[in-house]
Amino acid sequence: MKSGMTIHALGTAGGPLLRRGIANGHRRGIATAVEVDGHTYLIDCGHGVGLGLAEAGLAPTSLRAVFITHQHSDHVIDLNSLMVLGGLAFRGKPDLRVRVFGPADRGVLPEVQHADKDVEVIFPQSPTPGTAEMVQRLLQAHATDLNDRRRDSGAPDISKIFTGEDIEIPAEAGYHPNDANHPQMQPFEVYADELVKVSAILVQHRPVAPAFAFRIDSAYGSVVVSGDTAPSQNLVRLAEHCDLLFHEAIDLEAVARSYPNATPAELEASMGHHRRAHTTPQDAGAIAQQANAGNLALHHLVPAGSPAETWQGAKERFGGNLFVPCDGDSFEINAGVVSHHENG
Repeated sequence: MKSGMTIHALGTAGGPLLRRGIANGHRRGIATAVEVDGHTYLIDCGHGVGLGLAEAGLAPTSLRAVFITHQHSDHVIDLNSLMVLGGLAFRGKPDLRVRVFGPADRGVLPEVQHADKDVEVIFPQSPTPGTAEMVQRLLQAHATDLNDRRRDSGAPDISKIFTGEDIEIPAEAGYHPNDANHPQMQPFEVYADELVKVSAILVQHRPVAPAFAFRIDSAYGSVVVSGDTAPSQNLVRLAEHCDLLFHEAIDLEAVARSYPNATPAELEASMGHHRRAHTTPQDAGAIAQQANAGNLALHHLVPAGSPAETWQGAKERFGGNLFVPCDGDSFEINAGVVSHHENG
């Protein structure tokens, strides 16, 4: 069994749109795998995550836990395929389990940002399901397939292998999904085993709530994944002295150009969201500098096809090593030393 700690950039593009392959290598949706002594801890499940795992040589049966930063579609869309297709690999391994951690039911709908009238609620019987309910619903939607394969060929009971768990935010944080979605707080533990400790903290991705960043510490070192966020002092606190910070980044000028037919009001509404909920490369560099992170890697790139020099803007405010990984790149961490390996 492989020893050490390796972070795999399975997918590095942000946003909910399906894309053609892009020459700079940013093709798949956001997903990051942390491999420790042959076991895998997955953060987010963007489109193509299963292919990313396969190309990285990570078997579904190596998974111990999945961590969902927030429930925007580009972060969870292929959780479904990971469970239903990847779950077939668990045949003959009845004792293996994969825990899926993520946001709980927010309890109230987000406030309407773009209209004066009420917006019709979709699925009003349960409009904001949490992670436990989401996992159950996804598997239930495939009950025909799951029951057929169980009865026809003895496939494993995937509903017992993958279990969703809602992350409970400490009460003292003072969190409220609309009124206080990003209170100043301390990191808190959400998972631990003999190999890793996983901590979380709330970040700012209004109006989505809750939105988490995660930190994974092992005997070899530490990595932090920001999730989607505007500049956040909570994230600075979580990432303090980490060996490697994966932070999202947005090219605001390029995004503005992607709305050629929008009215001025529509453009401002869209760009207002991006400014409130995301981070420029320069600000990501500042956050890494404040946190004393050893290394910074930009991912969840929006738009993924922006030129390489755009992302190099992080160097203006960060004195450490900057990486802009392509899909399939990996990073080894050992005693604070980070080694980057390009795909192919």
